[in-house]
Amino acid sequence: MERKELLMTLMIGVLLLTTAMQTVSLASLSNGPAPVTAKSVASSPTPSSSAHSTSGSSAGSLANLPSMVGGC
Repeated sequence: MERKELLMTLMIGVLLLTTAMQTVSLASLSNGPAPVTAKSVASSPTPSSSAHSTSGSSAGSLANLPSMVGGC
């Protein structure tokens, strides 16, 4: 019976440690907005030659994405 209690205590400890780490991580994210540079917003990945396009209008809508979501 003691082994089960030790295992339960260990699992609760791991759970509390994980919760504390996630709380600290979330608090650091909510301190301020992440910096976004114009280069990262304006650049788009180049499609590979093996990728198939399902729609011709998807490339145009992706190019207008910053203005559609209120980009700078």
